[in-house]
Amino acid sequence: MDYGLQGRVAIVGGGSKGIGRAVAQMLAGEGAHVVIAARGQRALVHTADAIRDATGADVLPVECDMASYDDIKRLVARTVEAYGRIDIVVNNAGGPPLGPFEQHDDAAWQAALDTNMLSVARLTREALPYLKQSDQPRIINITSTAVKEPIDGLVLSNSARLAVVGLAKTLSKELGPHGITVNNIGPGLTITDRIRPVLEAQAKAEGRSFEEMKERRAQSIPLRRLGEPEDVAALAVFLASKQARQITGQTILVDGGATGAVM
Repeated sequence: MDYGLQGRVAIVGGGSKGIGRAVAQMLAGEGAHVVIAARGQRALVHTADAIRDATGADVLPVECDMASYDDIKRLVARTVEAYGRIDIVVNNAGGPPLGPFEQHDDAAWQAALDTNMLSVARLTREALPYLKQSDQPRIINITSTAVKEPIDGLVLSNSARLAVVGLAKTLSKELGPHGITVNNIGPGLTITDRIRPVLEAQAKAEGRSFEEMKERRAQSIPLRRLGEPEDVAALAVFLASKQARQITGQTILVDGGATGAVM
């Protein structure tokens, strides 16, 4: 199927690893020019080289802390300088620290909002003039199943990511007349560099192997498997496609059916 992504320009946050890397590689595989943004230039360059080798696509690594507005402005400027356009923005950043409400002070709350909520508003704002010029403009936010069913011990993530959903619904109405679609993807338990150490620690505490812990957690999921970054990336590519032109303002979970919420 032709997704209409050949020659499109996509910015992918958190693009050096995990879900962001999988999204970047799948978009590149469909012919898009991809700008990957993350902290850590060495990892970015390594990932860019790997995606180029795998897809033959043009990949631009730009070091960027998504909590920094200056970095975000530089990211957009580098993208436009290199390609002259922006068609797709994938807002994605690592989650905030775990812990109960009483553990987090104002600094922790501000850091979570800067990284996981304001980064979405800022990158969208900076990219918007160029998205308005595209004939297939897409904004895709990577959030969490927590926006449908809050996760114990993740008060910062539960709060900041739910704010993104409210922003996205509002933007879907405001930007709809420009043909810009705005959607959210909520990954469930997905094996990434953030989740792997959590499962390893749980396995160690219970005297189990990592594989045993994976299998145990999988049993709580209707499809009986943990997600992989490529599962999330497949949906992101579809939402970026020409076929998804009538889908906007939606939050779609990729969780194997684990979330109990009906809507």
